[in-house]
Amino acid sequence: MIIFFMRDHDIQPPVEPQHGQPPSYRILVADDETILRNIMCAVLLHAGYRVDAAQDGAFAWAALQSEPYDLLITDFDMPKITGVELVKDLRSARMDLPVIMVSGTFLPHELTQNLSLQLAATLEKPFTIADLLDTVGKVLGAMPRSNPPELAAASLLIAVAAAALAAKDKA
Repeated sequence: MIIFFMRDHDIQPPVEPQHGQPPSYRILVADDETILRNIMCAVLLHAGYRVDAAQDGAFAWAALQSEPYDLLITDFDMPKITGVELVKDLRSARMDLPVIMVSGTFLPHELTQNLSLQLAATLEKPFTIADLLDTVGKVLGAMPRSNPPELAAASLLIAVAAAALAAKDKA
């Protein structure tokens, strides 16, 4: 399930390509699950985005304070600093950065209680590569990118990894 929270002033036109190059937005991906973080980063890199990764909210917060980003994709449930705490810190610091919250554990009522987070969108695990790329493209105001055939395998990996994590949590 994908939920969008968009405001008119959040939607920015894509950066104009320079010398025939596609626009390149800088994205920070924060997720404590190594497999999912690596897959998301690989997919976004393959799609032409510049991507940095953070293994938890503390690393993400340090990166956000030292580097400019166009988008934050953060997991909801992480050690040290949760995704919600990370976004609250971001908003307290008056950083007007679009955020996509990713999780397999949040509930819609949790989002309605946290409207002050100003999330651009949410993605519920498991999600497909097309879901990820479409959501990122919409949030950044870019045209949705085509889904190359080799990314179908990555969609399957995300689904398998999410199922394995869910089984681990139940055990």
